[in-house]
Amino acid sequence: MSSVQSPVTEPVGSKTLMDNPIVKAIRSSPLFGSVAALLLVSIFFAFTARNFLSANTFSLILQQVMVVGVMAIGQTLVIITTGIDLSCGMVMGLSGLLTAGLAVQTGLNPWLALILGVGVAVAFGALNGSLVTGIGLPAFIVTLGTMNIAWALKRIYSTSTITLTEAQAPLKFLGTPIKAGGMELPPPGIVLMLLAYVVAWFMMKYTAAGRSVYAVGDNVEAARLAGLNTKRILLGVYTVAGLCYGIAALLQIARTGVGDPNAGESTNGNMDAITAVVIGGTSLFGGRGSMVGTLVGVLIVGVLRTGLQLMGVQPTYQVLVTGVLVIAAVSVDQLTHRK
Repeated sequence: MSSVQSPVTEPVGSKTLMDNPIVKAIRSSPLFGSVAALLLVSIFFAFTARNFLSANTFSLILQQVMVVGVMAIGQTLVIITTGIDLSCGMVMGLSGLLTAGLAVQTGLNPWLALILGVGVAVAFGALNGSLVTGIGLPAFIVTLGTMNIAWALKRIYSTSTITLTEAQAPLKFLGTPIKAGGMELPPPGIVLMLLAYVVAWFMMKYTAAGRSVYAVGDNVEAARLAGLNTKRILLGVYTVAGLCYGIAALLQIARTGVGDPNAGESTNGNMDAITAVVIGGTSLFGGRGSMVGTLVGVLIVGVLRTGLQLMGVQPTYQVLVTGVLVIAAVSVDQLTHRK
């Protein structure tokens, strides 16, 4: 008698969770690593840092990152085009110092002082873009030079802190918590930062200008042969980045209430902004990155610093951890690029 073999059936439940289409889509997302890192860091501090899981702590994190967050928008644009802006912190500090100085020391109308201060940051951005596109200098060298120029101009203008008074109340509005019905709401500057991310995300994802920035970062020669004015695009990127630094300067003086000649010189300037962009998934090789990823990177930096402060870790070790994060993020980007 011939035996009839029954068809081999797959055991019930042999498919794992990783085979689920939704799970596969999440894992393949460029934001998966950044969001996972944010969750892991938050869970770690939830168990190790006292009072981490509180509304006050989350509000403090957002207040601390709103300056770096806006700077990171400009830095993201520059890095997507394979550049890097080392001057962002110094330009932000110079813009804030000039705004406070013009309003307090010269008695200029606060709104006019604000326009002039932000205008200086935009001018520095345009200068960076002009040198990169006009002469063809590397962005690293150009922004290293303008970083030192901005530092020197800060010292020439003022070596002491300039404190805002009630006459300059409009300049402090964005950094002042709102009191409503006995509750203290976060300052409007946080809303401005989030709104800036929404605008930047829409521009980069759904407009021709945003797609042109990605094209230039992916292959500048191919973009030029395709008919794009690559020099004009790069000039626009650096100019918009300067505008972001000027807005960040406004948030800085609004939050602290002073024009500080030392602003932008610590890790809260260049290092944190670059770290947030790289951790957020923007490639240093250009052509890849997103504003949502940068926002997640900014939150990672904010959670990490706040958590370490709650644990009583000294600032020196916080800088050490930031440096390790930068190296790790760049290493992952390098390995991904090779693959």
